[in-house]
Amino acid sequence: MKGFIRLLITLLAIIATMMIGVDFILNHFDKGDEGRPYRVEAQRIAYKIENNEDYNLADYSYIVNVEKLNDGFTEDRSDYLIKKIDGKYYRFDYQLPSDNSNTVLIFNICFSAASVIVLGILIYVYFQIIRPFERLSNYPSELAKGNMTIPLKEQKNNYFGKFLWGLDLLRENIEARKASEFALQKQNKTMILSLSHDIKTPLGVIELYTKALEKGLYNDEEKKKAIAVSIYDKCEDIRKYVDDIAKTTGDEFLDIEVNDEEFYLSDLIHSIKLFYSDKLYLLKTDFMISHFSDCILSGDKERSVEVLQNIIENAIKYGDGKNISLFFSKEEDCQLIHIVNTGCELSDSELPYIFDSFWRGSNVSSQGGSGLGLYICRTIMNKMNGSIYANIKENDMIVTVVFAMK
Repeated sequence: MKGFIRLLITLLAIIATMMIGVDFILNHFDKGDEGRPYRVEAQRIAYKIENNEDYNLADYSYIVNVEKLNDGFTEDRSDYLIKKIDGKYYRFDYQLPSDNSNTVLIFNICFSAASVIVLGILIYVYFQIIRPFERLSNYPSELAKGNMTIPLKEQKNNYFGKFLWGLDLLRENIEARKASEFALQKQNKTMILSLSHDIKTPLGVIELYTKALEKGLYNDEEKKKAIAVSIYDKCEDIRKYVDDIAKTTGDEFLDIEVNDEEFYLSDLIHSIKLFYSDKLYLLKTDFMISHFSDCILSGDKERSVEVLQNIIENAIKYGDGKNISLFFSKEEDCQLIHIVNTGCELSDSELPYIFDSFWRGSNVSSQGGSGLGLYICRTIMNKMNGSIYANIKENDMIVTVVFAMK
């Protein structure tokens, strides 16, 4: 707001300065004789007099009278010229053109109109673009704070239509993930409390039996055998609870929605090329996309872009930064996209685990990450009836994404 006001004041000052300056020049321009048209006309008439030729004053715009003068005269150049022709002096009376007040008036009107139009455009831009955007400036910070209830008002114009839609979609996604996270935390807490209670019961029984055996309360061998069987059963119960924990931990914990759509392979690759061409150029990494035949793929285009971006980001982080390439092939009704990067430091023994959740290889060194990137890629591709796999060839990491074709 303050910046716009400063801009407006500066513009008004510039407009006022220009108008005052131009008016001053037009009203106070030197009206001396040098270069005036009437001097040219006087010179032409003098030439005719000198050569005894006739002339007609009606043919001249500025000279209104010519007369021969005696030797004595007072030179006053306010409205006439004195010229010496063949030793005699002639007076050339001239009429100056009308003043330029009309010119000044027309200039002021035109300049004022242009200034009003410019100011009107600036005011329109302020109320229709700057001010609405100013109201949105705090929205991202409020989302970061966790405030999901801020309404997004639709604008009458469509300047921020897609931007507002994107912010609202971001808010909904954050809100949905927050709710999912709370539900997961509640589920985990409930599961832990339940399993803790369930495990305490067999542990208590085992504890009692072991103390009884320790103190020699049971002398009957049959009784001891029955107690041993009971302890074994309780251990099996505990094992079952532990298996339930492992199973629950291994279940899907990311709620990823995938739309069942159709899209062109060329659109997918265009999005990737648009995003990574400049980025990899700045990183001085060769980025090559081989020739491919366009086709229609089945799945979610936005999610497919996310998969390829995730793989390329891994190639940037864990490769040697020399080359990243995309190759294409087809098998039956599937389109395969091979993302290849040089400088793979991952061992063959680690390759089977790279798509597991929270797994990170020995090549991560100081690179940050959660170990979920390729796991998410696999989840997305499975939901799109596709697949993803990887292999290492010499020093190259090759991740292959398989799309179903329509």
